[in-house]
Amino acid sequence: MLRTTPTLAALAVALLLAGCTDGGREAGADAHGHAEGAGEADHDSERGPQGGRLLRSGDFALELLIYEAGASPEFHAYAYRKGKPVSPDTVKVEVELGRLDGEVDRFTFAPQGDFLRGLGVVEEPHSFDVKVRASEGGRSHQWAYESYEGRTTLTPEAATAGGVRTEAAGPTTMPEIVEMAGRVEITPEGQGEVRAWYPGRVMSMTAKLGENVRKGQVLARVESSSSLQTYSIPAPISGVVIQKGMNVGDVTYERPLYVIADPDRLHAEFFVYPRDAERVREGQKVEVRTLSGETRVRAPVEAVVPVADLTSQTLRAHVHLPPGASRAFKPGMGVEGAFEVASRQVALAVRTRAIQRFRDAEAVFVRVGNTYEARLLELGRRTPEWTEVLGGLKPGAEYVTDGAFLIRADIEKSGAAHDH
Repeated sequence: MLRTTPTLAALAVALLLAGCTDGGREAGADAHGHAEGAGEADHDSERGPQGGRLLRSGDFALELLIYEAGASPEFHAYAYRKGKPVSPDTVKVEVELGRLDGEVDRFTFAPQGDFLRGLGVVEEPHSFDVKVRASEGGRSHQWAYESYEGRTTLTPEAATAGGVRTEAAGPTTMPEIVEMAGRVEITPEGQGEVRAWYPGRVMSMTAKLGENVRKGQVLARVESSSSLQTYSIPAPISGVVIQKGMNVGDVTYERPLYVIADPDRLHAEFFVYPRDAERVREGQKVEVRTLSGETRVRAPVEAVVPVADLTSQTLRAHVHLPPGASRAFKPGMGVEGAFEVASRQVALAVRTRAIQRFRDAEAVFVRVGNTYEARLLELGRRTPEWTEVLGGLKPGAEYVTDGAFLIRADIEKSGAAHDH
């Protein structure tokens, strides 16, 4: 469940103020807070018969669109004079795309049927400054316009107020993860039985179920059957009384009077199936999480019990939980564990928390100056901390690690749609 922190709330307020006063944005953004030429500007441009952007120069017009119904996006251009189609054999077209990171893509065109086809793939993101040159009948024409999508601009003050943080994408060492199910148990050292030292009758019992007791505190008095002397029984450890086995007047020796447990001394017991048994080792790191996923801790494997269950053939791996884990992890609770059984180097990775759903795909937002823009990603292996990137992002790109969902929300609010 998403929680609003003071930092994120500050960014939300900053963005609201920016939309109302332009105080949170750079000059050049419109009153709704998105950059000139974003999705709404594309909608406002004149459209041609094919649905593309119509560029006019006197009585000549060129319709330019990105055709995406094929295997890869490509430019298609249609020429008109006085509203009538012009043979593509008589027209020459060149397009230049300026990317946010300073890269420039250039396209030439060749006649195909009744249009000119761009030679090359228009790579994502489809967000750029466009320059178009055309020549026909001895005349030259040129146009320039902005066609942005998935882009917004924030001042440093607005980004800082919202806790937006970035880092450079690059290589990293990624662990290989094996997921397992388990449960929380009190460690053997965290439990103690209160027993009579000699057979006899229970004369008094002072502790109640659920009561906190301290080590050495007298919990019962027993009259010895042999000496008829009464002696005191102290608590062997500090903790909580979780079982009461006898009552006053009972004769005791074999059965415990109480069972005490220290709720802070916990481990998670995981069931290791035969296919993973040779890969799980003492000392490996494990992310232990509650079934809701809201609470996670990292802890080491303290032991792998080398005795298999006769029915399931599973081994048991004990993962020590750190002090304070008892606030969320209770004995008997089911848990999930991500075991880091190996690791390998990957050429490019981003923080998993940085990835957002955008246009029905997974994306991160890169930062260039004060401008942020979506990058749709092709992803590989994923761990709770890192996700491998196979395509869609350049090494060294500065991307948003914290506050990314607010960048996404601002872009979606601005209406910077995927439109050509």
